[in-house]
Parts: sequence; C-alpha cells; structure tokens
Amino acid sequence: MADSKTNSFKDLLIWQKSVLFAKEIYGLTVRLPRDEDYGLSSQIRRAAVSIPSNIAEGSKRGTRKDFKQFLHIAAGSAAELETQLLIAKEVYPRIDWKKALDDLNVVQRMLTSFIRTVH
Repeated sequence: MADSKTNSFKDLLIWQKSVLFAKEIYGLTVRLPRDEDYGLSSQIRRAAVSIPSNIAEGSKRGTRKDFKQFLHIAAGSAAELETQLLIAKEVYPRIDWKKALDDLNVVQRMLTSFIRTVH
C-alpha cells in the first residue's frame, strides 16, 4: 500500500533516503569506541534501521490507517535517534555529528510531509 503512485515501498523517496541515512549512520558509528558496541552505537544503529523498516512494514499492512501509524512509529524512531545523536555529540565531541544531524533533519521533515499526504 505504498501510495497511489507507487507499487512498492522501495519506490518511496522517504524510504530510499532513510536507507541511505541508515548506511551513513553505520559508517559514523564505527568511529565510536569499541566499548560502545553494545551501548550507544547499537542504540543509534537500531533507531536508524527502524526508520525505513517501519515505513516498509506499514506499507504492507494493507490499510492507510495502519500505514500512517507505522509512519508515526518511524517518526518516533527518528526522534529517538536525534536524542541519541545529541548525547553522542556531547560524550564524543571529537566526532563530527553535524552532517548526520542535518541529514536526520531532512528525513524528519520528509516524514512529516509524507504523513500529511496519507489519508
């Protein structure tokens, strides 16, 4: 049920952008200390992967109401991720988090706009 103009969640620009963003996050989190592998790094990665995952799952639920609910869950994951990145920025200031935070802001704006289009 991606939307009326697409046949698959993979056609959705927001899904594509959030997958690329998740890959960016993986590249960034390898810079964290090894002792964060099961801590902040893992949390950040899970939240980043949750965004496109919820978009995909919601699109296959069959109703617009369900799809919209999963888009809201994706938006919640994005907010969770923003919090984690802001914490990481404070704890690990030598890592440049700016691009990730800027890119996350783009994903969040796209999600908000897309949610408005699903009726």
